[in-house]
Amino acid sequence: MARIAGWLGALIAVFAALAIASGWRSFGKRPSGARRARMERSPQWKDGKFVNPKPMENDMLRALLGIFRASPFTTPTAPVPTATVDPTLFQNPPATGLRVTWFGHSSFLVEIDGHRVLVDPVWSPRISPMSWSGPKRWYGPLIALGDLPPADAVVISHDHYDHLDYPTIVAMKDWNTTFVVPLGIGSHLEYWGVPAGHIVELDWWEHASVKGLEFVVTPARHISGRTFGIGDAGTLWGGFAMIGREHRVYYSGDTGLFPGMTEIGDRLGPFDVTMIESGEYGRWWSDWHLGPEQAVRAHQLVRGKVLIPAHWGLFTLAYHAWTEPIDRVLAAASKVGVTVAAPKPGQSIEPQALPPPDHWWPPLPGNTAENDAIVSSHTAVVWDSPVGRR
Repeated sequence: MARIAGWLGALIAVFAALAIASGWRSFGKRPSGARRARMERSPQWKDGKFVNPKPMENDMLRALLGIFRASPFTTPTAPVPTATVDPTLFQNPPATGLRVTWFGHSSFLVEIDGHRVLVDPVWSPRISPMSWSGPKRWYGPLIALGDLPPADAVVISHDHYDHLDYPTIVAMKDWNTTFVVPLGIGSHLEYWGVPAGHIVELDWWEHASVKGLEFVVTPARHISGRTFGIGDAGTLWGGFAMIGREHRVYYSGDTGLFPGMTEIGDRLGPFDVTMIESGEYGRWWSDWHLGPEQAVRAHQLVRGKVLIPAHWGLFTLAYHAWTEPIDRVLAAASKVGVTVAAPKPGQSIEPQALPPPDHWWPPLPGNTAENDAIVSSHTAVVWDSPVGRR
């Protein structure tokens, strides 16, 4: 047994060394100098790191043990239906002034009042510091980065690998665009070659205007970090409000439920469309991720009109069936009268002129709100408020 343990320890050490060597630049760079000083002045900065609006009470041991109860359908067994993305579509502005294209997981192109915003772009085969290991995408990129229309801005919600992708940023570093990010993330971008003058870093509730389109970084309940737990919370995480002349869009980023979502709706809503993370969740880490029912609740709190579920449909990052998030979102939304748009990956939709519903995903067995409730801590007041009884 001692020999076996020794060999296992050696193998783990070799794997860790290979991971560090191959992923060194992908880890990014920790903020320093004036950037770090600005972070330390943030109301969210305490005891050497950023903190959440409500404490998180996840049980990560039970979360890891969830692998023994994983659904047999966490990963698609057949090709995922996708839409063909026609680059010429973007040559004509949306008739309603607002169009959203979903590329899977949390990557979107938002066309709003004459502006284009790329959200959390991830084009790599894997979401990992290593090109040879880590969660692999279920289908390839639906459009080449070079075929995308010029983006006025790129927004990045936080620095986890499924939202901030090193190879994608390197491919975009010479774009004539503005990267709008929460505090500290600019350190990674500069390290990877993005000019400092193309980066705007914001604290929660801070505003920035890019070519007349207003961006506000909104609070979220999550965590950050790219180095396997070392230095977590050293950069800020958040959502985004995008405010144009006529339309408003909300993107949640990754978040658990928290009462401050009501303030987001009161100060910045109502929103014509919300893109809210709804997948890759679990009962024992429900403070990190909303889950389907709480995604619908968050949509209500921020005063959204049409909900597009995000953070699902591309990677295996949890133990539920891959179709469970959208099935549960639709079930929860039907109970409270929330309008949900479920575009096929690659599909463009105009929230104010929705196409007929298309149940493009296969029917698979999964858990429900009744047998697997995802409930964030410190949220009783959120569920008891009048918004949920409308």
